[in-house]
Amino acid sequence: MKTLCDIIVVGGGHAGCEAALAAARLGCDTILITMDVEAIGRMPCNPSIGGIAKSHIVFEIDALGGEMARNTDYTGIQFRILNTRKGPAVRSNRAQCDKNAYSARMRTVLQQTPNLEIVKATVFDIVVENGRLQGVRTHEGSIIRCKAVVITAGTFLRGTIHIGDRSFPGGRNGEEAAPDLSHSLISLGLKLGRLKTGTPPRLLPDSLDYSKMQIQPGTVPPPFFSLAARKEWELFHVEHRKSDNVQLSGITSQ
Repeated sequence: MKTLCDIIVVGGGHAGCEAALAAARLGCDTILITMDVEAIGRMPCNPSIGGIAKSHIVFEIDALGGEMARNTDYTGIQFRILNTRKGPAVRSNRAQCDKNAYSARMRTVLQQTPNLEIVKATVFDIVVENGRLQGVRTHEGSIIRCKAVVITAGTFLRGTIHIGDRSFPGGRNGEEAAPDLSHSLISLGLKLGRLKTGTPPRLLPDSLDYSKMQIQPGTVPPPFFSLAARKEWELFHVEHRKSDNVQLSGITSQ
């Protein structure tokens, strides 16, 4: 593991992946630090991308050269346009993804990106000397020095999980929180707030009466998020039509 780089990104969620890729693609020597490499890009609850507001952000990320839109399109299992009965201002794209494939592909993209190293560790302290940032200190005992730190810890900073009347520390269910990093930020004079996330309820499959439900198929053609996927879709259908025309002309000539 390197002990010196340009930029350190702490956290391997959606924001951390984009920050690390953006820095590395700009030529910065970048280290992404995550507590669990297998959890990079993990979608633990509702494996969807898009919806009102978020779909706009995903389009903008793609326009800026980010990976989220492409990763969604290449691992999506259903694509829909929401609110089609209403005006254009409230319509949005939404994709349901294969959450294991989403995480695996994003991890592979990161691992194959030049200037980017993934380090499995837990950051517990921001190192500041004489009023200037120097780097981070990990629980493993090492100090990694850098010019800038991007913290994308998400729900792990002083994270608390509420299940019914029980509350306990955690970043996600079954994963540890990062309380030490929270204390380090507070000691530097930063204020920490709290945002509540909501987890969709789990339903027992055997308790559902599927005969009373209607199938909601995806939109065709799929409303992709990325320009790359839209171009590939168009190219595929152009080539497919050419192939059909050749076969039809052959049948006609016979």
